[in-house]
Amino acid sequence: MNATDQSLHRHYVAVSAHGSVRRLIDIAIASVAAVLFAPLMLLIAIALLAEGGRPVLFAQTRLGAGAQPFRMYKFRKFDVRCDPHGLALTVADDKRMTTIGRVLAATKFDELPQLWNVIIGDMAIIGPRPESLAFADCFHGGAEAVLQYKPGLLGPSQVLFRNEANFYPKFTDPVQYYRETLFPAKARIDLSYYPQRTLLADAVWMARGFLAVVGRVPPSPIATKARSG
Repeated sequence: MNATDQSLHRHYVAVSAHGSVRRLIDIAIASVAAVLFAPLMLLIAIALLAEGGRPVLFAQTRLGAGAQPFRMYKFRKFDVRCDPHGLALTVADDKRMTTIGRVLAATKFDELPQLWNVIIGDMAIIGPRPESLAFADCFHGGAEAVLQYKPGLLGPSQVLFRNEANFYPKFTDPVQYYRETLFPAKARIDLSYYPQRTLLADAVWMARGFLAVVGRVPPSPIATKARSG
């Protein structure tokens, strides 16, 4: 971790209780999903190997609950020759994406390996999206409260910003736009939900997450405003 990450870890280690019931639900759902999607994940791995070779998985350090770093896994979407230290965001028509990578991005199947992150306890089914270390310094001015909660596969900000890659205006620095517009918008959404979440509300967001993947959730006013901002 860099100095910013260490500072976050020192000052924001308080973690909101995830709850044993919610944890059992996470393990049950992730385990069943891993079994159901195992054939699909095998096909994705074979397709990625055939298209570009190894690695099949993309691993990146993200900030978890209490600002604890952990390794988050995805199926690789970018060409193996891409600079691993390149742009920390995925934008529309990203030239780094392979043909299969575009399919994975459109379907969100690249996220399936995170079922393992849920099973081992780094992530939850429902929680804030884990942020990369490149944007650790964005957690200030109240946004650091997001780090109290275990990050998740699904959640309000992930659903409402389902097609985030398309939110970046042309001729705008995507990193600056993310820092100044998208990150604050997502933090506000998360902080309006997680401090008062319930198991029933989590179940609703699981359903909305599924509908978002198949394109059945309309864009929210907040997300639309961020996109046009």
